[in-house]
Amino acid sequence: MLNFDFFYAWTKEHLNINLEGYKEKQLQRRIGTIMKNTGAATLEEYAVKIQSDPIVKKNFLNYITINVTDFFRNKEVFDEFEELMVSYLEPKFGALKIWSAACSTGAEAYSLAMIMTNHNIKHAEKITATDIDETILAKAKKGIYSSVEIKNVDEENRQNYFTQEDNAFYLSEQIKNKVAFKKHDLIGDRFGTGYNVIVCRNVTIYFKNEVKEELYQKFSDALVPGGLFFTGATETIYNPEKYGLIKRASFIYEKI
Repeated sequence: MLNFDFFYAWTKEHLNINLEGYKEKQLQRRIGTIMKNTGAATLEEYAVKIQSDPIVKKNFLNYITINVTDFFRNKEVFDEFEELMVSYLEPKFGALKIWSAACSTGAEAYSLAMIMTNHNIKHAEKITATDIDETILAKAKKGIYSSVEIKNVDEENRQNYFTQEDNAFYLSEQIKNKVAFKKHDLIGDRFGTGYNVIVCRNVTIYFKNEVKEELYQKFSDALVPGGLFFTGATETIYNPEKYGLIKRASFIYEKI
């Protein structure tokens, strides 16, 4: 039987990652799978491999953090959010302070930057994009994507903001310069404040209910009154009033 108590404590101490907030069965199944792929028979052996082999460490972090995203993910929902940015947020606040949490490869943060550029919406500061995985943040900063990742980008935005070389699409410096990336752990690190927009999509589904509830409250506290919280298409918030939120549209909540 694998010693997950040891491994959770070890990752918290040595990798500064708190795995206790994740749903146990799903997480432990993933850890067991990638551990066996390294040839380790126990989690103690696997911890040694992670600590001594940079490739094993990188593979663990990539596998354990969920790095699946693309531009304008769930296009119809994203279109609805774009309309609210233009018709509600910009007239109400003018310059916007935005946080793209658990940003993965940066596609959603860059999607927001394109919307703001297309509609001449002002930035209070650069869009803050955060993730726990430093490897994926390095990829996000490069701004190089596959055709699959940009499948929802319309032709006008492709022409304006991407350059294609072979099968890779390079994002323009104009859009890249509107986003600032940094490492952040949703469970362990403090949240900023004063945001007009927080986007955190398809992430909280991996957390235990009590952790999820705590995060929703922290997201609400980080928003200014009238600010919007944009969740994933699998993450309906039940009783949003509990967190000082009201439902504004599908998967979009307004801070009361």
